[in-house]
Amino acid sequence: MKLKLLSLFVFVGTLSMMAQENLTYQKPPKEILDLADYERAPSVSMDTKKEYMLLSYRNTYKTLDDLNQEEMRLGGLRINPVTNISSTTTYISNLKIRKIADKNEIQVKGLPENAKITNISWSPNEKKISFSNTTATGVELWVLDVASAQAKKLTAATVNSNMGNPFSWFKDNEHILVRMLPKNRPALIDMKKDLPAGPIVSTADGTVSQNRTYQDLLKNKTDETNFETLVTSELYKVDLNGKLELFKEANLYAGESFSPDGNYLMVTTIEKPFSYIVPLSRFPNKTVAYDANGRLIKVVNESPLNEIMPKGFMAVKKGKRNINWRADAPATLVYVEALDEGNPANKVEYRDEVFTWEAPFSQAPKSFVKTVQRFGGITWGNATTAILQDYWYDTRNERTFMINPSDLKQAPKLIWDRNSQDIYSDPGEFETMKNQYGRYVLAIEDNKAFLIGKGHTKEGQFPFIDNFDLKTLKTTRLYQSTYTDKVENIFSIENLKKGDVLVQIQSKTDYPNYYFRNIKKKNSLTAITHFKNPFESIKNIHKEVIKYQRKDGVALSGTLYLPANYDKKKKEKLPLLIWAYPEEFKDKNSAGQSSQNSNEFTFPYYGSFVYWVTRGYAVLDDASFPIVGEGTTEPNDTFISQLVDNAEAAINAVDKLGYINPKKVGVGGHSYGAFMTANLLTHSNLFACGIARSGAYNRTLTPFGFQSEQRNYWEVPEVYNTMSPFMNAGKMKTPMLLVHGEADNNPGTFTLQTERYFQALKGLGAPVRMVILPKESHSYVAKENIFHLLWEQDQFLEKHLKN
Repeated sequence: MKLKLLSLFVFVGTLSMMAQENLTYQKPPKEILDLADYERAPSVSMDTKKEYMLLSYRNTYKTLDDLNQEEMRLGGLRINPVTNISSTTTYISNLKIRKIADKNEIQVKGLPENAKITNISWSPNEKKISFSNTTATGVELWVLDVASAQAKKLTAATVNSNMGNPFSWFKDNEHILVRMLPKNRPALIDMKKDLPAGPIVSTADGTVSQNRTYQDLLKNKTDETNFETLVTSELYKVDLNGKLELFKEANLYAGESFSPDGNYLMVTTIEKPFSYIVPLSRFPNKTVAYDANGRLIKVVNESPLNEIMPKGFMAVKKGKRNINWRADAPATLVYVEALDEGNPANKVEYRDEVFTWEAPFSQAPKSFVKTVQRFGGITWGNATTAILQDYWYDTRNERTFMINPSDLKQAPKLIWDRNSQDIYSDPGEFETMKNQYGRYVLAIEDNKAFLIGKGHTKEGQFPFIDNFDLKTLKTTRLYQSTYTDKVENIFSIENLKKGDVLVQIQSKTDYPNYYFRNIKKKNSLTAITHFKNPFESIKNIHKEVIKYQRKDGVALSGTLYLPANYDKKKKEKLPLLIWAYPEEFKDKNSAGQSSQNSNEFTFPYYGSFVYWVTRGYAVLDDASFPIVGEGTTEPNDTFISQLVDNAEAAINAVDKLGYINPKKVGVGGHSYGAFMTANLLTHSNLFACGIARSGAYNRTLTPFGFQSEQRNYWEVPEVYNTMSPFMNAGKMKTPMLLVHGEADNNPGTFTLQTERYFQALKGLGAPVRMVILPKESHSYVAKENIFHLLWEQDQFLEKHLKN
């Protein structure tokens, strides 16, 4: 039952006894509210031929009422059991169609009132678009005719969207495979009223396994029953007139995928037993191949419950994994199997083996290639060309090979062997295009492929397109952006022969818009969209990327904002706000590279301090906070000292410019950035105050690893304890604002983390304030909560920093 009244709970730790303020929702000052209360531009989706554009409109924020819905948390899912769709879904409220050659947008006709649209999918021939609409009682299937911009409903509100997108287009463009609620679905069990038949018992057989901390797991038999009820669907074949035909009987369907030629269907179902310690992605599952009429062809995989995993990010499950269709073949499955039993600690010549299996699967699978490191993926091209990648996280190494799918005796040809974190040497991504099956494969012309790169360099960002010769494996530059006052992101090559490409261009004050550029004609640029800047009030603020060094020589950077009309000659001493998020590296060179570009559009949002440039603060946004561990040294072995060195370097760099009062510096961050903030306030005297949002502060509650830490607590207890602000709460005496969503769904950052940390700080006499935002998850979405958050932060900063 919905609550009629939601209260915002704020606990203040500066009083001698626990004080609870029953605040009503507040709004930030006008300078911030004018920026925060804006109208979001639509998102854009184009067909492959770039004839039509779909414009999807949604509200800038959700409302608290949107969050205040029925919810069940089961197996890692958050489900609205009334509507049978994820309770965290963000909906589109309106759709428009535009011919790209025209400027006029056409309102889609026939849309439902108060539309809640999601699960948008173009048909294979891109003449239709399917989407779902969520009503008060359930989810409906709708279809949109692109040419006429006419929408119509195909089913009643009986679609089951609890496991994600429930729609798959048949190859004929006339039918859609849909997960529907079973006709005789049992009622859900009321967990509050259901009396248990016995205790909850779990056992361990002595096998070593290191599972991360997961949220929303099954807890008891009632959960199991409700999970099965909610996930169970029937598969129906629905035509464009709304005629329903039962395709497959009820089961726990988790995924459906048609072969490129449309003649086969791969269906994955969840099996039993379920687990109370891992989410549904690690439950047993079965994958079956059917023909397009639903006739059983072959059971292609059966995976057992996967509760036991070796340690490390390179650990994988035993047996078949990553099963999917080969994009350049009519109906061939591709999958991977570990040759090291999935354990990165085992020493083997090859880590993984890739297999292909051609329909109708009457012959045995064929070995395709073995990889020395963990398999990283294949970009298929044609009969003689494909691109293979392998990688190893611990060394940050990634390798790229060219292989010949028709001659497996040919050894893979090494193209690149590089550090995945070295952005200055990034060769780019291979461009793909749709083939005769409508699947994306390598774009190849005249024995050449094409690379699109982000173009980060020491001098700035200059995106590029390269020609890649498939014989010599050498590249030739075809185009490179030369903007120094804008950012040009290259999205795709539209016509290889003519040289037409799709780009997006933005500047500090120009909203990102799409353009066609002809790289063979100088200054040939045609605007596609014309979105306006909704933040005109900050168009005159100063923005630049500053670069500086840590005392050990590691290069750092951050985007510095100064208030509009700030006189850089008089240099009034401003309070400084630093927003950051630590990142781990295995070498100092990569750690010192910068991807920041001062020409990116200035888009203020609650996830940074940029709003406060309108309140007279200097802001250093996205400040570099690398944590480096070279060789056999792990980054976290010196986490605290590197954290403090990063902060000191940032403050000194801005102070050297003469803009700030170094005694008036605040720091903030979200999630791991909150963890950073708490540690900085605990282990340094650099800051006057800090804001920590949705963080984890006691690492013993994430004992089998966190963030990029792969070692467990019992291996390195000193690392876990030293890094935990909770364990060092007695040292924290700086004013801090703690914020957390009441319903955090992120692994490790339970709301309990903030509540217990606040209690420790309060009990030890620290000046701290805690705000719990009702109904919010790890990211905040409700307008009421976000506006109040901005008010809380402004009040806190005005009191503890500016004044």
